[in-house]
Amino acid sequence: MNWLNDGAVGLAPQISMNRGWCHFPHTADLGVRGWGDTVEAAFEEAAMGLMAAITSSVVAPLEPVAISCRSSSLDLLLVAWLNAVIYEMTSRQVLFGRFEVHISGNRLSAIAWGEPVDRVKHEPICEPKGATVTELKVCRDTHGTWTARCVIDV
Repeated sequence: MNWLNDGAVGLAPQISMNRGWCHFPHTADLGVRGWGDTVEAAFEEAAMGLMAAITSSVVAPLEPVAISCRSSSLDLLLVAWLNAVIYEMTSRQVLFGRFEVHISGNRLSAIAWGEPVDRVKHEPICEPKGATVTELKVCRDTHGTWTARCVIDV
């Protein structure tokens, strides 16, 4: 699948040689897709895509926050992960600029680095309500690239 020609819209996709994120269209909400050489990289990039839906400003990775979750499948672990990120953002009033994810079986542990929300600096665009199972998919393609995607309710 050609990730750059798969209906990606919104902000320009953030791409390096082996990882990146993009938004994809959905009727009333926002699709987020992350990809990378590992499933962890794909999850990190999906979270970066979530942040890009909130602000186009650079978020300084100043304060570390530990995040963990678990689920019965890798697909549902993506939803749990993004919802945990949204919960931490909301409860702590922070935005994140960097993620480090580790997955073992059905458990995810991560560190997210961010800074307090500054409405002038960050100019928030939207407030995500939660990740959904709509268009949910976590898979590895024939080239070894992992993809993690779902729709975010905004």
